[in-house]
Amino acid sequence: MVDIAQQAAVSPASAGDAATARARVPLTSIEAGQWRALAQRAIEPNGYYLPGWALAVSATARGRTDASALTAFDAASTRLIGLMPVTSLWRAWKIPLPALVSAHPYGTLCSPLIDRDASIAGAAQLLRQGRATGAHALVLNDIALDGAAMTALNHVLNRDGLKPRVLSSYIRASLDATQDGDALLREALGARKLKELRRQRHRLEENGPVTFEVARGRDEIAPALETFLQLEASGWKGKRGTALIQHAGDATFIRRAVAALADTAQVEIITLRAGTTAVAAGIVLRHQDRAFFFKLGIDERFAKYSPGVQLTLDLTRHLCADPAIASADSTAGADHPMINPIWRGRFAIGDVLVPLRRHDPVVMLIHGALVAHDAAYAAARRAVRLLRK
Repeated sequence: MVDIAQQAAVSPASAGDAATARARVPLTSIEAGQWRALAQRAIEPNGYYLPGWALAVSATARGRTDASALTAFDAASTRLIGLMPVTSLWRAWKIPLPALVSAHPYGTLCSPLIDRDASIAGAAQLLRQGRATGAHALVLNDIALDGAAMTALNHVLNRDGLKPRVLSSYIRASLDATQDGDALLREALGARKLKELRRQRHRLEENGPVTFEVARGRDEIAPALETFLQLEASGWKGKRGTALIQHAGDATFIRRAVAALADTAQVEIITLRAGTTAVAAGIVLRHQDRAFFFKLGIDERFAKYSPGVQLTLDLTRHLCADPAIASADSTAGADHPMINPIWRGRFAIGDVLVPLRRHDPVVMLIHGALVAHDAAYAAARRAVRLLRK
């Protein structure tokens, strides 16, 4: 099969196509200072597209390596005002049609970084760069449908007479961290549920004093990460072979990413202990005034005490007490049984097909191929669930 989109981007037919070759660049070619500065000015936070995280994913994470990017610069070409990590449709899903897809950053959020002071210009140039690669469409996966980045893109698309199509969507849990943590938990869970959780916590204390730890600096975060990795692998993810530490590329990615973000104070490892025993741990990214709850691992020997819930209660209080954090994204799936009852904020996440040319019949082919792919994927997931039963 031929990767049409990638071929158009890296194999220009003539010298006149030099701009096409520059339209999509390796992530590693983007100047780190420019990327960090754009992240500080981004109209919408996305911890998974911070340079320390995205570069680590692209370097070694399974199935996610060698990502490229569409970039946008100001009129003087001196300031980066837009960044959209992408891969080809062929590389993403083995569909041989000319489209680019959001590069998966391991976390379930792919909203691009767009400069808040030049949001329309940045969005417009990202779309132009996509067009210049030879792609006929962009597939924006896991984007906040009502977020500021999608709003800027929609403004340009409406102006140019282009109509995006939402391929799928769901509602995701989030936290309003401007509230008092205890009051928020009382309202979300109610007195009876909180009483039951306090009873479980008292039972957990029979194994030693229960403490909530937050690791931030590089020296303290490295051992905390190893604790998390061991907990994750000890549970159901380890049984299914999907724990990060079980794959060399994934383990390298997470160690590199956490170390890099620790240097910029953009990651925390949270741990709940009973005495000296870690019973739950999680990874939390921070970007601007938003936190992102990446992953959770628990010691299932303590499952009857709800260690994951206990850790999330402490995390909720921790984030609500932090004046630098206004909200938190659970980055969880729809109707997540643990986080949804606790974090009662909601926002829409979806996959969006963005046409890059008006009245383009190729976009209909791309849409049909995506629908067929999603149907096949859903059928495969159902089959796996039946086999596991």
